Amino acid sequence: MAEKDFTRVFAELRSILKPYAPGMEVNVDTDVEYGLQTRWRRAKDGYPGYFASVRQGKRYVTFHLMPLYGFPEMVDEISPALGKRMQGKSCFNFTRVDAELFAELETLTRRGYETFRAHGLLEGSDG
Repeated sequence: MAEKDFTRVFAELRSILKPYAPGMEVNVDTDVEYGLQTRWRRAKDGYPGYFASVRQGKRYVTFHLMPLYGFPEMVDEISPALGKRMQGKSCFNFTRVDAELFAELETLTRRGYETFRAHGLLEGSDG
């Protein structure tokens, strides 16, 4: 059964991202926000690529997954149930733990990581 506990929702979503931390830069790690950037840097300004983050807010917990923005064809694989949680091009909002949707998000995150890796967007520089 779903539980409305933002601390638990945040912890569950954060656990989806934690396995990718060793290959990236953790740019924020607090009790309410966790984010990963790539080690790849944009040539035009030197900023790191943004991979994903989770943030606990007052009304919901937000999970951002940038591969969806950069590779919009990935959105076609999202189930209607997860699609209902989608806000914008790369963001999902949750108020409760949902094991089925979180498992789908875990798979989507893995695919996003693999897509970024295949396109050389994890290591080094683009120029």
